[in-house]
Amino acid sequence: MTVTARGLADTTTLNNGVKMPWLGLGVWRVEEGSQVEQSVAAAIANGYRSIDTAAVYGNEAGVGKAVRESGVKREELFITTKVWNADQGFDSTLRAHEASLEKLGLDYVDLYLVHWPVKGKYRETWKALVKLYEEKRVRAIGVSNHHIHHLDDIINDTGVVPAVNQVEYHPLLSQVELLSYCKSKGIQMEAWSPLMQGNNLDHPTLKELATKHGKSTAQIVLRWDLQHGVVTIPKSTKEARIKENADVFDFELSAEDMGKIDAMNENRRFGADPDNFNF
Repeated sequence: MTVTARGLADTTTLNNGVKMPWLGLGVWRVEEGSQVEQSVAAAIANGYRSIDTAAVYGNEAGVGKAVRESGVKREELFITTKVWNADQGFDSTLRAHEASLEKLGLDYVDLYLVHWPVKGKYRETWKALVKLYEEKRVRAIGVSNHHIHHLDDIINDTGVVPAVNQVEYHPLLSQVELLSYCKSKGIQMEAWSPLMQGNNLDHPTLKELATKHGKSTAQIVLRWDLQHGVVTIPKSTKEARIKENADVFDFELSAEDMGKIDAMNENRRFGADPDNFNF
């Protein structure tokens, strides 16, 4: 698949008609206060329109402050946050959503996600998100770190298909079956830690393609995401790197290039397995 995105303003259309930018800024492990405020401000100033945070990141207040002070109209931005595991369950999820809005200082978020499929809770949590969506309190709802069987559960329970599934996705964990399933259901897949948390960016295949295209290995990986139809949210706190991560719209990987990166897959996770986590 070749994505026709030509810049940071370009979007994919979610299954409810809402438009979501193909590339955004992730703020996992970015400190609350000046660090996250400066990162978000730099991203927005350089054309980013999508910011991804979560309750557990502890930096929603800083994200919201930077958004409000950015000078960009709220409706031109796409803000994502997530309900944390300890807050899952029906009523507690509704309260968690309110708490996130209060911290962000925003009237709404564009995308609200179930952060992990907590056993015995994720199905009720999803029902709470459906309620929020039906009451027009969020523009779109989705999940994070959900395997196919988790997705089947929540779709069968409610008849509501998530707009997004945000998962660990990178050349060493290409999740071919999950991506195929999501495309078949109209679920937009989104990559967290697309740059493998800084691991293996010196892989010979990536270096070869970086030389061929005159790009960094990170840019090669992000372009690979986009050409597989996967939204990507690389994290950085440095303005130069934030700019570099977005400079992926002026070249295209060939089918042969894509195949070489696909062949790097080792089903290797740097994060937890959604079927086996204890937090």
